[in-house]
Amino acid sequence: MDITWYGQTCFQLSERDLATVVTDPYSTDTGLRLPRLSADVVTISYDDPHCRHTSGIRGPFKTFDGPGEYEVGGVFITGSATFADGKQGASRGLNTVFAFDFGGLTVSHLGRLGHVPTQSQVENLGAVNVLLVPVGGGGSLSPAQAAEVISLFEPSVVVPMYYQVPGLKVDLGKLSRFLKEMGLEKVDSRQTLKVSRVGLYEETRVVVLEPQQREGG
Repeated sequence: MDITWYGQTCFQLSERDLATVVTDPYSTDTGLRLPRLSADVVTISYDDPHCRHTSGIRGPFKTFDGPGEYEVGGVFITGSATFADGKQGASRGLNTVFAFDFGGLTVSHLGRLGHVPTQSQVENLGAVNVLLVPVGGGGSLSPAQAAEVISLFEPSVVVPMYYQVPGLKVDLGKLSRFLKEMGLEKVDSRQTLKVSRVGLYEETRVVVLEPQQREGG
């Protein structure tokens, strides 16, 4: 399957003959320019204009913005309730963590998660092959919290998201702080992550994706 990042918490997940998923589409007021993406499914992890600009996505698609179990086009989707802060949602409200099962390959998108999940929450999400994790603070996970969350899930691949990139008007931390927390000096950087069930790493590997922007952005 192919995983492409567009900045913030927006990804496109696609595999041949299965539904295409777009997560948290944003508008241009972020300072970034999202290409015109197509999707069968759009998920919204957090109730914020920067996560729910669905009018910019080509459909038809189904939209999921809360907990539940869904199946669209051969992709099994589980939404689990969490918080967007460390105060039980008192300051920033709820967040939905989405897990996508593409024929046995599971991608978990943590959205705007703002706390380290409990052991029961981790167990409810099940085994995770690819973890998409916020690392730039801004109310969501700090670099140290992100590293702790990664150790709980023990995924094969980690893709950091929600950190400062060129053009972004949101004040977030730099990727370098997260990489330092993980003890990494060199990272594997790509435009698109191609991953298969037979090519998973035995030890957790961090892969940095370059945010793909619309031409002219």
